Amino acid sequence: MSDIETWRALLSDRNADEVVTKALVRDVELPGGAGTMALITLDNGFDHTKPNTFGPHGLFALNGALSEIAARTDLVAVGVTGKPFIFGVGADLKGAAQVTSREEALAIGALGHHVFRRLGELGIPSFAFVNGAAMGGGLEIALHCTYRTISSGVPAVALPECFLGLVPGWGGTQLLPRLVGPANAIKLIIENPLSQNRMVKGAQAYELGVADALFEPADFLEESLRWAARVLQGAEQVSRPDHTAGDWDKTVADARFLVDLKLHGASSAPYRALDLIALARTASRDEGFAAEDEALADLLMSDELRAGLYAFDLVQRRAKRPAGAPDKALARKVTKVGVVGAGLMASQMALLFARRLEVPVVLTDLDQARLDKGVGYVHAEVDKLLTKGRISGDQANRLKALVTGSLTKDAFADADFVIEAVFEDLAVKKQVFAEVEAVVPAECVLATNTSSLSLTEMGADLKHPERLVGFHFFNPVAVMPLLEIIRGAATDDATLATAFAVGRSLKKSSVLVKDAPAFVVNRLLTRFMGEVITAVDEGTPLETAEHALDGLGLPMTPFALLQLVGPAVGMHVAGTLHEAFPDRFGVSANLAKLVASGKPGVYGADFSLDPEAVAFFAGGDRPSTAEQVRERVLGALSEEIRLMLEEGVVAAPQDIDLCMILGAGWPFHLGGITPYLDRSGHSQSRFLPPGVASLPA
Repeated sequence: MSDIETWRALLSDRNADEVVTKALVRDVELPGGAGTMALITLDNGFDHTKPNTFGPHGLFALNGALSEIAARTDLVAVGVTGKPFIFGVGADLKGAAQVTSREEALAIGALGHHVFRRLGELGIPSFAFVNGAAMGGGLEIALHCTYRTISSGVPAVALPECFLGLVPGWGGTQLLPRLVGPANAIKLIIENPLSQNRMVKGAQAYELGVADALFEPADFLEESLRWAARVLQGAEQVSRPDHTAGDWDKTVADARFLVDLKLHGASSAPYRALDLIALARTASRDEGFAAEDEALADLLMSDELRAGLYAFDLVQRRAKRPAGAPDKALARKVTKVGVVGAGLMASQMALLFARRLEVPVVLTDLDQARLDKGVGYVHAEVDKLLTKGRISGDQANRLKALVTGSLTKDAFADADFVIEAVFEDLAVKKQVFAEVEAVVPAECVLATNTSSLSLTEMGADLKHPERLVGFHFFNPVAVMPLLEIIRGAATDDATLATAFAVGRSLKKSSVLVKDAPAFVVNRLLTRFMGEVITAVDEGTPLETAEHALDGLGLPMTPFALLQLVGPAVGMHVAGTLHEAFPDRFGVSANLAKLVASGKPGVYGADFSLDPEAVAFFAGGDRPSTAEQVRERVLGALSEEIRLMLEEGVVAAPQDIDLCMILGAGWPFHLGGITPYLDRSGHSQSRFLPPGVASLPA
């Protein structure tokens, strides 16, 4: 039995619902009499909203097409391109989640290598014409070809596997470093995935050396075929530097140091990727691909990958279908937005509303100077977008015209959606809404950006509390993808549906949250920081407590997070939660000293600890070890999540995880927070069944 037959017998019943990407072959006569090319178009039969992916059946289909091409003697080249707007986006992740044995995992790696490498071993040159998004295995197909062209309109080129807890397993770690050098390969394979899965565009990929030629989208395929003909006829020369001559080992070692700083060993995938990149300098293709197979098999059979796939599914699916959201048909149209306040947060919101909704946005504040500063901020940010080429001159002028200021709330008389972003004080917010309600239309939604206060109390004196809803952004507004949408005791379905519709228009991921103190993200982060600060108050050295959780690979340490949000804000939220749950949330007297000092936190401008700030926390006589602090924090988080679920703050643990991933940067490789607590044994009884974010039992 051949390898292909063995793999077919082992894998053909895997992922029965696989959307098969077909390899459609047609002959193309190249310009200038260069000869006949067999052009493969990858196409799964759907539009660009369902990208080309590869499961076992797609790989078998491509292998069959290559076998037919290999049997021909009349061809001078083979080309590969994709359906409109999509080249290929890699392995079918649904299938990856169904792998139940290491034998299957090894077979998947070996099958992908066997099929893709044929493109470079047909005996005739191969060309990848990258016309659209190329990610993961899709990019690896192109890497196996002899030559590559890319469209300047390609929106995404990436090897995102490390983001999920995998490595590029179909040639990426071996072919890319030799093509573009180890530094550029590390950027695409490790640095970008670990930076919130950053991707590059077509022109950037060309500059990095991924492609040999760059063409415009309008006539991309025609120009690519002309270029291929010139290459085949010797009229176009393609030369590439020998990257193995550089200081490869130092580049990899430097990258390993940076990964240590970021992850502290919390995720194994980036380290395995670095090992493979190091190997690529000297290994043969057989040796390098076999090493990729082994790494892929190990990671496919790890809880880390299952947690990453769970997190990916939350962001890609659950975030788009929020649990408990009302019928979309109930949403009202929003044609004008009012923003109360003209500070930084309010100004960021005004810009976002104008860009995404393309409706007039009016800011109000107490005096002209504040108002001018807020509107000026928006206009300056628009100018930055124009300078970067992200918007046209006409778009810039329209955006500036949409955002205006007013000293009176009468400007909201025809608004459909008014959001406040004023000081986090219940009395102030109640006064604001009383003034707004007096002038807005009957069906205008009143939204609050409060981070911790009760909506029910906030709306208690309103004539129509049913139109008050929580609309909690995270800072910076344009970047953070999460919106906590809070339903007060009186909030009606039409108001809630409108809030979700606006959230979608803003391109945010919205989670429905019950009106409970500090909602989800701030409640958990406050409990997290509170336990760390309490340990320091008791006498634990600040540096010990600060780094006790490093092994989780969190985006920042507790005191760095406190400095980001501001000690005064952190203490205010802690006070709100202390009032609600005095047995679990305290207010540190030492933190109060830090706030009173006016210092921004415990770190100085050079990111070293400020001795004067650290001194505020001295004096305790019951120090803990780093391990004790870690156990204390994880136990507290498990307790708080259990209580939140019992209170019905959100519908399910999945919503807790989604909030922490999107609102707090909780790492994908942990799968959010509840899978980690399950795996580490801190959850007491599991939050999620075995197999949901872990290997099947």
